[in-house]
Amino acid sequence: MTIESVNPANNKKLQEYTLLTDEQAERKLKQSEQVYKIWRKTGFSERSKLMLKAADVLNTNKEKYALMMTREMGKTLASSRAEVEKCAWVCRYYAENAETFLHDEKIQTDASRSYVSYQPLGVILAVMPWNFPFWQVFRFAAPALMAGNAAVLKHASNVPGSAALIQEVFDEAGFPKGLFTNLWISSKQVEKLIENPIIKAVTLTGSEKAGASVAAKAAQHIKKAVLELGGSDAYIILEDADLDLAAKQCTESRLLNTGQSCIGAKRFIVLDEVYEEFLLKFIEQMLESVTGDPEKEETTMGPMARTDLRDELHEQVMKSVEKGAEIQIGGEIQDLTGAYYPATILTNVKPGMPAYEEELFGPVASVIKVKDEAEAIQVANDSKFGLGSGVFTKDLSRGERIARYELEAGSSFVNQYVKSDPRLPFGGIKTSGFGRELSHHGILEFVNTKTIYIA
Repeated sequence: MTIESVNPANNKKLQEYTLLTDEQAERKLKQSEQVYKIWRKTGFSERSKLMLKAADVLNTNKEKYALMMTREMGKTLASSRAEVEKCAWVCRYYAENAETFLHDEKIQTDASRSYVSYQPLGVILAVMPWNFPFWQVFRFAAPALMAGNAAVLKHASNVPGSAALIQEVFDEAGFPKGLFTNLWISSKQVEKLIENPIIKAVTLTGSEKAGASVAAKAAQHIKKAVLELGGSDAYIILEDADLDLAAKQCTESRLLNTGQSCIGAKRFIVLDEVYEEFLLKFIEQMLESVTGDPEKEETTMGPMARTDLRDELHEQVMKSVEKGAEIQIGGEIQDLTGAYYPATILTNVKPGMPAYEEELFGPVASVIKVKDEAEAIQVANDSKFGLGSGVFTKDLSRGERIARYELEAGSSFVNQYVKSDPRLPFGGIKTSGFGRELSHHGILEFVNTKTIYIA
């Protein structure tokens, strides 16, 4: 069996890749297990040296890696370059901090000595998505490897070239062969990997359906799972917000990666007294986006990753319109070769519409008018998702109160769109998943928190 990558900007086939058989995948798992037994005993200085080298490899080959991402899934070259740089950052971050994060924690008891030690688990399976082909992998791999684990990757089927280049990064950095392993396998083969006793835990970033399936299989075999799933992030624009700032930040968040970001802003909840003014500014900002060939420097928004995803998004828009939503801008499939969709704003969005209930994974914004702060909070939390959230207000204490105590999400930002940062934990609640990535919280997900007691 084979998989192929297709450039969504022109629908042209890039390359075909041969999938591994179950037997070939099993051999790679066994190799990973063997190298893990050696790697787990290496010191942090050796791990850090190699991880810093990986950061260097990323920076040295930035243009090559960026071009592959752009051609496989359509993000602009500027976005792809920034993604590579962020991957280098997370490598450096854990190279410099992992030893401190995993330092023994002394506990005073009636023992002569007692403490908590953090030990690696073994071979960890990562099932990763296409929307940030490099970043999603490195934000898992850097802490997992620095903690002493080995990693195997099942990447999304439409970014196999990116998966191969990620393998190249770790190989060129000098990591032991088999410590990080890319597996070109089908989604159906993932279950067999989870069942395999060599795999000790699994992490997935992706859809609710995929997350539920992987979590169920992991639970069946009593294995740890970390899930980062979808989101329908709500941003509240209060009556005292800086509307120019809010419109700019909301536009950047909504159109980032052509709207294909789990933590991209999707629902914009605006108090009645500033609704009209905000909407005009928001429309103006959204219309400034330049859609086109993602390899051209002037382009600010490329195509969506696949035409089927573009068509699914358009169907959600049309179903919302049928139920009463109004299109302010966009909302029509453009007469262009490729998976393009315009920046779109929907208003009069109500419960029961896809634009209210579902994640719109593309450049479509749902603007909802509310009468006051209490209703804004109620609408923001009226979602099965709980990944990120935002508040715009000039009263920072008010914004902090709402962000900290009122909004049901893994992250709440004030006067800034939600973004991931190696120094801060990242993850969601409700159907947006469980567990955390990044910061010291992320590296603790795949270690054995082990009590040592010496009488």
